[in-house]
Parts: sequence; structure tokens; C-alpha cells
Amino acid sequence: HINSISLNSDDETFLSADDLRINLWNFEFANQSYNIVDLKPSNFDDLSEVITCASFHPAHCNVFMYGSSKGCIRLADLRQATLCNSMAKLFWEKDEDKNRSFFSEFVSSISDVKFSKDGRYMLSRDYLTMKLWDLNKENKPIKKINIHDEIRSKFCELYENDCIFDKFECGFGAQGNYLYTGSY
Repeated sequence: HINSISLNSDDETFLSADDLRINLWNFEFANQSYNIVDLKPSNFDDLSEVITCASFHPAHCNVFMYGSSKGCIRLADLRQATLCNSMAKLFWEKDEDKNRSFFSEFVSSISDVKFSKDGRYMLSRDYLTMKLWDLNKENKPIKKINIHDEIRSKFCELYENDCIFDKFECGFGAQGNYLYTGSY
């Protein structure tokens, strides 16, 4: 199933993303697409992560990002390669091993990513947090907002009723000075 569609700033192309691939489409050639990210392993037993969301940069038509089930965001540039499996930048705040649990990968999966209007920042959303990133600083977010602190003790119950797999969107306000997201 397609989890993301994003219009390019060139107004001629768009991307579509599913769990394993991101394709680039041209409006004039609707029956043909180009694969720009392919995570499909030759053996499905080797599958370790899936694509959860993707978005084009608002000003640079060659730059896009995608989030994954491992909690990382990859920023890629189509000028570097036609198949962008190796990213230009990796944005990822790795969990400390002492904080890891059975639920860690579920709650760290990226459910949404958005560029700011000026394209300098990006916003990501996972189950428990919303993070604001400066595109020039991939080692850690400049702001981390905890969303569901009160449900950390209820992961077993949320897992049993599949709520731990719920996805929440995020975004920037029209002027870029507010952040928003969904919740329960």
C-alpha cells in the first residue's frame, strides 16, 4: 500500500512511497515511474526495516527525505545517484541500550516527516515524540517534544489492542512559527 505521495517543487514530478520502494513519477508519462529507493531484499528474511513516509524538499527539486520503521530519516539527493539507497545524510537519535525494550522499535518508527516552508528544518513524528531537526545538524534534533509520557507504562495493553501501531501526522504552521501533531 502507498504510504506517501509528495509533489515536487518542479510541478512536473511527484514521488510515491510504499513499504519497500519510492518511485518518481512524471505527470506527462503516467504509465511509467523510476525507482529511486529500493529496500526490497533478495530474501524477505533479511528485511530489517520498511519505509514509513517520504517527502520532497519544498525548494530543491532534487532533494527528498524518507522515514523508516527503525526511527531514522534519510535525506537523499537525486544528483548523487539515480538509486538513492545510500543517503546523503542520516538523521537518527539512537536509543541508549539501557532504555531498549521489546517495544522500542514500535514506538521509534517514524510516522511522518515534513520540511519547513523554507526547507531549512524538518519535523518528524514517532509514537512518543515530535522532533525538530536542523538540516545542517544530523546528529541530534534541536528540539524534542514528548507527547505520550503518560502511556509509557501501558505498552503491553497498547500492543495487545494494536494501538501501539497508530500513526500520527505532524506539521508546521503557515508562518512556520508553530508545530502541530495529532494525539489521542
